[in-house]
Amino acid sequence: MPDLMVIGGGLAGSEAAWQAAERGMAVALYEMRPKQTTPAHVTGLLAELVCSNSLGSKLVDRAPGLLKEELRRLGSLVVECADATAVPAGGALAVDREAFAQMVTERIEAHPGITLQRQEVTAIPQGQPVVVATGPLTSPDLADDVASMTGSAYLYFYDAMAPIVMAESIDMSVAFRASRYGHGGDDGDYINCPMDQSEYERFVGELVGADTIALRDFELEDPHFFEACLPVEVLGRRGQQTLAFGPLKPVGLTDPRTDRRPYAVVQLRQDNQSATLYNLGGFQTNLTWGEQERVFRLVPGLAQAEFVRFGQMHRNTFINAPTLLLSTMQFRKREDLFFAGQITGTEGYVGSVASGFVAGLNAARLAGGFTPISFPSTTMIGALCNYVSNAEPDGFQPMKANFGLFPSLDPPVRKKRERYAAYARRGLADLKGFIDAQGL
Repeated sequence: MPDLMVIGGGLAGSEAAWQAAERGMAVALYEMRPKQTTPAHVTGLLAELVCSNSLGSKLVDRAPGLLKEELRRLGSLVVECADATAVPAGGALAVDREAFAQMVTERIEAHPGITLQRQEVTAIPQGQPVVVATGPLTSPDLADDVASMTGSAYLYFYDAMAPIVMAESIDMSVAFRASRYGHGGDDGDYINCPMDQSEYERFVGELVGADTIALRDFELEDPHFFEACLPVEVLGRRGQQTLAFGPLKPVGLTDPRTDRRPYAVVQLRQDNQSATLYNLGGFQTNLTWGEQERVFRLVPGLAQAEFVRFGQMHRNTFINAPTLLLSTMQFRKREDLFFAGQITGTEGYVGSVASGFVAGLNAARLAGGFTPISFPSTTMIGALCNYVSNAEPDGFQPMKANFGLFPSLDPPVRKKRERYAAYARRGLADLKGFIDAQGL
């Protein structure tokens, strides 16, 4: 029997398994793919990214950037692999998703302390430490077992993925390379498809009237959308100008054909290291595939776009963590059971990695006779774990890394950018003190 069983080979499970194994535990990592897949995954690789290929800002005075920097300083496997497989994305850390997942898989398979088991786990075992990191697409049998064990109903939201197109199919006589306000590489890290007012209004009209994929009966009963990942057609229905002030905002960009700011802009982000694939930023969608081709080809520059992946929407599942988990990621009623990843409500790729890190670290500490630890609430890792374990249970929703989770500064800092920079300085200083004190 292994010292630790980790269920789920996504971002959180891979990180948890690595951290526990690095601390001497014999870990069995269970991943059901490729024998059994999910509605969103397409490979059997560990840590496969199924939505965007971006892990958020690289800037340390931005919440996602601070979280990644904390994880770097702690020795995160996933962040190390992301840095090694990065593609140009301005101020964001985006990865070649296949190269990234392949690297994580190879590192896990090569670790002498980890045994990778390709099979589904249908129930949480008793009598040994376990990390449940099955993500938002937990298999039905295991989800039923978790629900039965917790005695509480699952919550859920809907997540949506953006389409990906071939770079060579983008009409660069219309589209242009640039990053907003000149941020990014010399040539601009994004491909921009500019719209004038008539093109924008026609696009929005067709978008909001397009056919969507029919939801299943149980989804129709309560069709809520998670606000941080709304389908583009849902945003379009909120008002004619919603998209122009949202994902299609043209600020900081100049169309070289007119030397003026466009009325609206669709930005495409590089999706792989060879720059042959680009995803449509902010274009998560539940349109039918035929409608995606018809409507998205109305975007100037995409008239002949070749789609290699269409957008889709799927149901995500997470537990009511404040009633069930401690900030150590331990289950309140069973100290050797840990949860990690999006199933806990730590939303976003890097948030999943963070909770996986904490779960793996604390599983190893518990096995070694040490008390599990909670990170300082002034660090982004600690703030996220504190949120999911102490938020108001009624109406609990997943949370991405953000500075609103931090305790206030003393004395207060009025200007936002200066305040965020101060949060980052305090967080990294407190993390260093915590690492030194705990011997991490």
